[in-house]
Amino acid sequence: MRGPRSLQGRLALAVGLAVTVLWIAAAGATLRELSHEMDEVFDGALRDAAHRLLPLAVRAHEGRDRGLALGPLVRGERDGHRRKDDDDDDRHEGRRNRHAEEWSERIRQFNGDVEDLSYVVRDGDGSILLISEDAEPEDFPPFRREGFSRTATHRLFYESARDEDVTIAVAEPLSRRRHMAREMATNLAMPLAVVIPLSLLAIVIAVGTSLRPVRSLRQQLAERGSRNLSALGDGGLPTELRPIVGSINDLLSRLRAAFEAERSFAANAAHELRTPVAGAIAQAQRLRAETADRSAAARAAEIETTLKRLNSLSEKLMQLARAEGARLRVAEPSDLRAVLRIVAGDLERLGSAGRIALTMPETPVLSDLDPDAFGILCRNLIENALKHGAADEPVEVALSPGGVLSVANGGAPVPPEDLARLTARFARSNGGAEGAGLGLAIVRTIADRAAGRIDLLSPRPGRSNGFEARFTLPARF
Repeated sequence: MRGPRSLQGRLALAVGLAVTVLWIAAAGATLRELSHEMDEVFDGALRDAAHRLLPLAVRAHEGRDRGLALGPLVRGERDGHRRKDDDDDDRHEGRRNRHAEEWSERIRQFNGDVEDLSYVVRDGDGSILLISEDAEPEDFPPFRREGFSRTATHRLFYESARDEDVTIAVAEPLSRRRHMAREMATNLAMPLAVVIPLSLLAIVIAVGTSLRPVRSLRQQLAERGSRNLSALGDGGLPTELRPIVGSINDLLSRLRAAFEAERSFAANAAHELRTPVAGAIAQAQRLRAETADRSAAARAAEIETTLKRLNSLSEKLMQLARAEGARLRVAEPSDLRAVLRIVAGDLERLGSAGRIALTMPETPVLSDLDPDAFGILCRNLIENALKHGAADEPVEVALSPGGVLSVANGGAPVPPEDLARLTARFARSNGGAEGAGLGLAIVRTIADRAAGRIDLLSPRPGRSNGFEARFTLPARF
């Protein structure tokens, strides 16, 4: 299974797993240490119990040797099992004295102090002298050596006195220790069940907060326009991100230099071509006027047409360079109706008289779009409509009070696959007239850089043919 692809997810997962493992390891080590300490405490209790009971057992053994009876302390009297000398209890009844009663009372007190322990006292022959009430003889293996021992069910401590003539075995059920170990494990696990999820939540929040500068940098880059190549600011960024921002700024600087060189070359080349092209056009016109040869005049006319197309291309390149490099928003808004009126009138004087139907509102249409840039946009849209529209239909140019410029013509509709690429540089419709293929690219560049919007529609809304371009003015600052 793949891990999370995000840096935040990877960090949170790695740190969370590490913290969880450390918590569990610490809890396991703590539980192990507590279990060891608990075993030492319980073993100490077994040893202390043996040390306390052994002197009492020795006294009881000595008392038996002297004929004193401690019958009530021997379980055999209470459960029907009688020791080998119990048949003589009636004869020894009178010999129970205060000394025996004193030791009997001490053994009773010991039984009350060690309720969780069981014991058995044997003589050198292995006969049981004393046994606790809840003990089973088979739980106590015969004495072999002093010290601790373990069976499947009990932990035992053995001790002897009088040269192993009296031995004692004190036992504790292992189930008690297991129960205590389970309680300790539960008491450790319950806080961990709360602490670990809270720790993981804190890790996720901390990692997310730490990566906030990364998201801020990403947002800063995402909000930039395609033409904004200015340097990124590194104020407030962590040390780890500053080298990245520095590298991005170096890349942006190189891109700015490359684009500037490209624009400068296109503008300079177009500017330098204007004078020789104009001179060549004049020479072609003169040759055409002076020659009497019709074929030479036709060739001169073709040369003039080609030169005019080259001149138009140089003008478009200059307009494109201006659209890509100049500032398109100004501080003071202006009425764009005057710009549109001048452009439409200029095109009519250049041979399109009567083909432009201009509609404008009576109220001013104010915008902070640079008037020269708006003029370039209007000229390209209208020229494109005149060039590609039906000659018998006017080009409808309308500017709405809301700041929407619409330029529409008649003619065959543009296929959808061509419509989607018309704003690319040097793109032409397959069935369209000849042209430089830069007009709509210039319009798209101005719209994008000025935060406007350009929409191309074909066929025209409400009709089965035609082409319409709509430019929505950018919102004012």
